[in-house]
Amino acid sequence: MLNSLAALSGAFLVLLSLWEGFETIVLPRRVTRRFRLTQLFYRSTWRFWTSVVRSLAARQNQENFLSVFGPLSLLLLFGIWVGGIIFGFALLHLSAGATFSNAGGTPGFLTCIYFSGTTFFTLGLGDVAPLMPSSRFLTVMESGMGFGFLALVIGYLPALNQSFARREVRIALLDARAGSPATAAEMIRRHGRDLALEELRHLLRDWEQWTSELLESHLSYPVLAYFRSHHENQSWMAALTAILDTCALVMVGLEGACERQAELTFAMARHAVVDLSHVIQARPDRSGDDRLPPERLVEMRRFLAESGLKLRSDEEADERLLALRSMYEPYVASIAGHLGLSVPPWYVPGDHTDNWQVSGWEHT
Repeated sequence: MLNSLAALSGAFLVLLSLWEGFETIVLPRRVTRRFRLTQLFYRSTWRFWTSVVRSLAARQNQENFLSVFGPLSLLLLFGIWVGGIIFGFALLHLSAGATFSNAGGTPGFLTCIYFSGTTFFTLGLGDVAPLMPSSRFLTVMESGMGFGFLALVIGYLPALNQSFARREVRIALLDARAGSPATAAEMIRRHGRDLALEELRHLLRDWEQWTSELLESHLSYPVLAYFRSHHENQSWMAALTAILDTCALVMVGLEGACERQAELTFAMARHAVVDLSHVIQARPDRSGDDRLPPERLVEMRRFLAESGLKLRSDEEADERLLALRSMYEPYVASIAGHLGLSVPPWYVPGDHTDNWQVSGWEHT
């Protein structure tokens, strides 16, 4: 009875670890299954990590500690998968009544774990060797799995880093184009100076492509959502929100602007934000503060008018802008709240300094 239970438990651990690794590394689509070990791991460890950082670290250092979570969690996740496979094969050896050379009689569970670990990592020490045919079969299976699994992980890390780098390139370029943090009003103002907003059309087309790549990479590698940008006032969520805000303003009515391209970019960006809220299990939040109250909207229109840009200001335009905002702002709020990221404002009054205009040497 105990042998059967150990065999079932071992097989379950091995299959569960392999399947979780397959879904996370190989499967290029969102997994809709209700229970996932990887998802449970990220939700529990992220909640624990954020609570520890916010209670122990000084406020100015919290972002640095939060940025460690993404890469560190990936290493811990790999360790859990490897531990599950090693532990599972140890149970299989134990249930099969395995005997080993130089084991001094019937081996204990610790000996089975040791042998399983050396087999998985293909160490080939030879101090403990299987004697039974069933144990030899399991040894061959585990060594093959270990070799393939480690090769898969080694190939996974460069692909993950490349996806992260592609994401961050556009975010860095947005600094001089929309401010730090990026805002819709500043993006429109800077692109409407001399080129009659033609440059804004090219920007929105590029960001339609970026948003598509963001959706693909974060569906394939959900851990990327926890990888933070290099500057505290920048993030993939803030950039995506600023693009959605800009598209909404152009679609409502900005004289001389590229409404069709704004519609296409808005559709892609809204698709991304909704799907990514499912990836990290963040339900839309409609209880937050209004990001653009009526008085701030009037100020923003005045700000754009001073730069020679006319934004529609009738009641129909206000209603349409509110309808567009309701399509994405609840998802933005939920994702940003879960990840501890800041949502950029629509408009920042007065002059402010971009990241490229400052230097860390000034504070040393």
